[in-house]
Amino acid sequence: MNAVAVATAPAGHGPARRWPVRRTRAVTGVLVALVLVLVWLGLTVEATVSVPDLLRTLAGQGTSGENFVVFRLRLPRLVLGALVGAALALAGALFQTVLRNPLASPDILGVSGGASLAAASAILLGGLSGVAVSLAALGGAVAVAALIYALAWRSGVSGYRFVLVGVGIAFLVNACLGYLISRANVNDVREALVWMVGSLGTPPWAHVAVLAAVLAVLVPGVALLAPRLRVLQLGDDTAGGLGVRVEVTRLTALAAAVALAATGTAFAGPVAFVAFVCAPLARRLLPAAGLALLPSALVGVALVLAADLTGQHLLGLQVPVGIVTGVLGAPYLLWLLATANREGRGA
Repeated sequence: MNAVAVATAPAGHGPARRWPVRRTRAVTGVLVALVLVLVWLGLTVEATVSVPDLLRTLAGQGTSGENFVVFRLRLPRLVLGALVGAALALAGALFQTVLRNPLASPDILGVSGGASLAAASAILLGGLSGVAVSLAALGGAVAVAALIYALAWRSGVSGYRFVLVGVGIAFLVNACLGYLISRANVNDVREALVWMVGSLGTPPWAHVAVLAAVLAVLVPGVALLAPRLRVLQLGDDTAGGLGVRVEVTRLTALAAAVALAATGTAFAGPVAFVAFVCAPLARRLLPAAGLALLPSALVGVALVLAADLTGQHLLGLQVPVGIVTGVLGAPYLLWLLATANREGRGA
């Protein structure tokens, strides 16, 4: 029996087997319903378009003004937020699974910070804008991830060493960002700040289509890799004995995670803590779900849409989505560290 078959073989039959399946379906259904509600609220809250007019516009029968509000201002932002949330959540789930560390996520390890640094440098030093800045952010995230991997390599990569190196690189990246901001023209800093806090803005459909196309390639690749990741969770020795090429699988999963994080960050900036919190939340909802990739992605979509809705409509002033997710994620990080210390896992 090959490794994939071992990883995916049923654990048993009867009620004990069916209960996790029913719970998975129920939780997934609730998350999908929550996402749909958030999309509806994003289209209708403080709307200049009534509900009947909105339905008529979505059916392709709206006026030019209604089409502009729905299809140019609101719907692209919602779709971009959903795609960014899914990309960052999957990236965080892959990092935490491969490195076996709940602190392993692109924003904690400096991968998202590398994208911010590259984008800010392109704006403040190169005078670039638009697609060029997004490409710079993509390259920055990939470069930082490659640097972390190279520094953490010692006949293989351990999660503990990777996290320590990543945290150190994150501090270095933040220092470079601070230097750039302190030396730049104040008028240019405002545009660069978008790439430091994370914001959805008002994206053109072309940008949304590019991100969707990239995810259409990456997400099936992650799904194909999932069975081997489940085997990898059994430990390197066991996985190797079952025929999994451990280091190749780990490197491939990390590459996919970096690509997801870099792509999401390239279009919305470093939306803080989404990659960090989504997989743990999904696993708490579904303790027996293992990787929980689909629930993690749905939690990421819901989190970004809810944070954007809060930042745009519920605070009395417009706040970038990255600030809202940062406010939500920081207490979770403190709670995680406090819980680890109480359970004797502080190291």
